[in-house]
Amino acid sequence: MNKINMIEPNMTTLITGGTGFLGRHLIDQLLAAGQTDLRVLTRRHNAELEALGVAQVEGSLDDADALKEAVRGVTRVYHLAGLVERDRTQAHRMYALHVEGTRRLFDALLASDTDIEKVVVASTSGTVGVSRDASFVADDTSPYTESVVRDWPYYLSKIYQERVCVDYQKRHDLPVVLMRPTLLLGPGDWRESSTGDVVLFMKRKVPGVMPGGLSVVDVRDTAAAFIAAMERAEPGSSYLLGAGNLTLAAFFDHLADITGLSAPRLPVPGPLAKLGGKLLSALQEAGAPAGDLDAASVEMARHFWYIDSSRAKDELGFDPRPITLTLRDTVQWIREHHPDFAGTSSHREEPPAEWVPAETLEYARELRRKAGVES
Repeated sequence: MNKINMIEPNMTTLITGGTGFLGRHLIDQLLAAGQTDLRVLTRRHNAELEALGVAQVEGSLDDADALKEAVRGVTRVYHLAGLVERDRTQAHRMYALHVEGTRRLFDALLASDTDIEKVVVASTSGTVGVSRDASFVADDTSPYTESVVRDWPYYLSKIYQERVCVDYQKRHDLPVVLMRPTLLLGPGDWRESSTGDVVLFMKRKVPGVMPGGLSVVDVRDTAAAFIAAMERAEPGSSYLLGAGNLTLAAFFDHLADITGLSAPRLPVPGPLAKLGGKLLSALQEAGAPAGDLDAASVEMARHFWYIDSSRAKDELGFDPRPITLTLRDTVQWIREHHPDFAGTSSHREEPPAEWVPAETLEYARELRRKAGVES
């Protein structure tokens, strides 16, 4: 996990998307590091942020007056506002937020009377890290994946957003850093924006094993990497963030081990998955119910979302916790807070109090070793 540096005082930091999954963890870590002069642009007043002493400007990225107020006196910006949708009919909303909203924010920053130290932008690994080839592993020099994601408007809009960032970096010398996390997991996803696939597994609604693979990362480690980028990253840099790459079959096996549920065993060959995606799409276009799975999800599961986080590790000290620990915390949080699981007992007996998973012990030993403490 990343070590968070103490923040310099008296720096007004603006956060868009501060009430989201990543945003709340980022705010908690900034406060824990000693930064108090935080400001969040939010569509509606948030009582939790008020209780934490975080200033709020009510409005959105398409509200010129709210933007002008939000950027006043700001020196640092975390731009996290986003909309995660797999529904192709929502493409216009994602383009408006990710592309035009980013452009409006940058224009407001350039028009403000303060020097901007850095703008750290939340993008996604899917801008470069997705392929039909299981041997492909993207790094931060990999080209955009437009030909692969052309039918997935979320990822396409994030590619366009990144191009806006690069353009403002070059033409206006705006100090932008791009952060590209993989699938965010961990506790606190109240909107189910990232953990929906885990919920589907826990509801036993994953019918078979698709032939693809994915990369995941803990939201807490991601927030720490964003803070490290604000402190250390050179403007114009980009960073892929992932804790590891694994097949979907291995991902579900991990979840089965943690939850006590059976992993899906029926393999779905690639051609059949493609046919299933087309069938689901046709059903949806005809207005028929298509169940919990959607065509885009089926098609995406045929691909491999593998990435290399070496640059983030080398330059930001990115040190993500093991995937199994993230999955354990994700499942535990869902059991305690998701309306379909809250108050229910575990599907199997809990291990004895003295039992600790081997990977947890190994992770603890590694932390102690890095800290110079003998085991």
